[in-house]
Amino acid sequence: MTTEISIAQQFCGPPNSGNGGYVSGILAKPLSGVVTAVLRAPPPLNTPLFLKPFGDGVRLETAEGDLIGEGRPGDISDIPTPPAPPTLEEAKAAAPGFPGLHRPFHPICFSCGDKLEEGFGLRVFTGQVAGREPGLVAGPWTPNPAFADEAGLVPTEVLWAALDCAGSVAWVVTEGGGGLLGTMTCEVLRRPAVGEACIVMAWPIEQQGRRRISGTALFTAGGELLARSHQVWIGRPPVAQAA
Repeated sequence: MTTEISIAQQFCGPPNSGNGGYVSGILAKPLSGVVTAVLRAPPPLNTPLFLKPFGDGVRLETAEGDLIGEGRPGDISDIPTPPAPPTLEEAKAAAPGFPGLHRPFHPICFSCGDKLEEGFGLRVFTGQVAGREPGLVAGPWTPNPAFADEAGLVPTEVLWAALDCAGSVAWVVTEGGGGLLGTMTCEVLRRPAVGEACIVMAWPIEQQGRRRISGTALFTAGGELLARSHQVWIGRPPVAQAA
């Protein structure tokens, strides 16, 4: 069955297109288990889009039939085992190192924008964890009640968004280059309740030309793994330093 949706401005990544993790989560929501979401074009905002069954997955298309993204069952072997998570206090100490707090990044991004109010954006700020390998970044995240579903849990698309930008930050803090999310494969073990203190963590895996591959994970404050992902980012030049 085809479902019409529209991605509101609130859920942007870059100012004029949807947040990659959020849109990937929309593609994952109708499916179960491990899901791979592939973005084929920048998701337009405030525009009718159509989520259609396609094989064993789904496609997101414009009214004209242009392909925006695809979701399909993923392979658990594609998802890396996360390193040991930092403590919540270590994640809090790392968060002020988030590059977007010090130089141009994505100030209105739904996931990591520092100019968005709590409950409108997620405000996931991740920075290098002291004493850990270069690029292992983390930050605290407590889901706001504004994002609760009917069961009081974080919706799939919001959880995927929370895991999104940290994967790029893991590369930004090591060699300065950001990117746009191309592919994300995610396993959700448990969706957290709103108000539940969590840790978002990410680490770089490898670079293949312009492709930068990252792992991200979501933990409880006590270290329980809630979700983990494998991400492929299409690289961009290093972020300019603030004057």
